[in-house]
Amino acid sequence: MDCTTSPLPKDVAWRLPCGPRSVSRARALLAEQARAWKVPDEPAATAVLLLSELMTNAVRHARVPVGREIVARCVLGGDLFRVEVIDANAALPCPRAAGPDDESGRGLALVEALSDAWGANPRPYGIGKTVWFELIVGGGL
Repeated sequence: MDCTTSPLPKDVAWRLPCGPRSVSRARALLAEQARAWKVPDEPAATAVLLLSELMTNAVRHARVPVGREIVARCVLGGDLFRVEVIDANAALPCPRAAGPDDESGRGLALVEALSDAWGANPRPYGIGKTVWFELIVGGGL
């Protein structure tokens, strides 16, 4: 009898309701997955922070019918940790300059500053878009 365990999957996605509670749920799920994949603490914490920004944007701006979901996905390949947020709104995000007294508008600037790469693309086979970022995690995980 072979008792070896298969390696953990390196591509995980979660379907979450388009609502404010999904932001904290996505953070918790990503933090747990990063620990399971042994992603180093600093890039894992950065990924959780940036996911929170993308999820918040999706919840606030998706303007989709009730019942639509947001998908949060993470992929670990070698040294690259990619996180995506997929929603049903086709409008691509546009970074803006927030003033010192503005209470919002800094999320994409944060994503740009802290990630190694980021972008947004229309979904190839359906309605909506994917907003993503990548972090180099090192160590050939």
